[in-house]
Amino acid sequence: MNRPLLQTIGLHKSYPTGRNAVLEVLKGIDLEINEGEIIAITGPSGVGKSTLLHLIGVLDRPTQGEVLIAGENAFQYDDARLAAFRNHSIGFIFQFHHLLPEFTALENVMMPGLIGRQERAALQKRALELLHQVGLSERAQHRPRELSGGEQQRVAVARALVNHPRLLLADEPSGNLDTDSAQALHDMLWSLSRQFRQTFVVVTHNLDLAARSDRVIELYHGRVKSDTRNGAH
Repeated sequence: MNRPLLQTIGLHKSYPTGRNAVLEVLKGIDLEINEGEIIAITGPSGVGKSTLLHLIGVLDRPTQGEVLIAGENAFQYDDARLAAFRNHSIGFIFQFHHLLPEFTALENVMMPGLIGRQERAALQKRALELLHQVGLSERAQHRPRELSGGEQQRVAVARALVNHPRLLLADEPSGNLDTDSAQALHDMLWSLSRQFRQTFVVVTHNLDLAARSDRVIELYHGRVKSDTRNGAH
């Protein structure tokens, strides 16, 4: 039986909105996500999907509650240790690729490993292999402005995978792409996540994308409204 890779326990997140007032975005989220699962988080705009993803990815600290990754409470660390943990354990894909414009596709893919002070030759080999897997071997020396939107997002996927993260998080990864490019990106993400036994959590409004996942978690007013397992994949 699979063991949970990710658990959230009583997760709350509030933001101050003015004098003695707070906006409660998440109101007690309890989740268990197993190793190798593909999870879609859905729900209307403003219900806390991106906030939840940021807490799962330890980009932000909760007001209350815990995030456990492989049984490890990520928020026990100070900010520097937390940043190192995040860089090593978690890969991120956002709606906008956030590639560094002055660097080539290859250098962008290598960046998380360079930040983690990995050995450069092995890191470059890994980055080139990933660019090959996302169909961009011949574009390795191109800068982002020389790539299409779909190609830029594929570079972002390779970058997210370069450190062999246990957990891959995506926030509307195809939201800025045309229909054909979005479908190609979805196919590639699913193929790679299955190939690498990647635990993959994606926030999406795309119902077709959600239907391909193992489970669909719907949020409403800061709580889990439903947690539905899709058919066999």
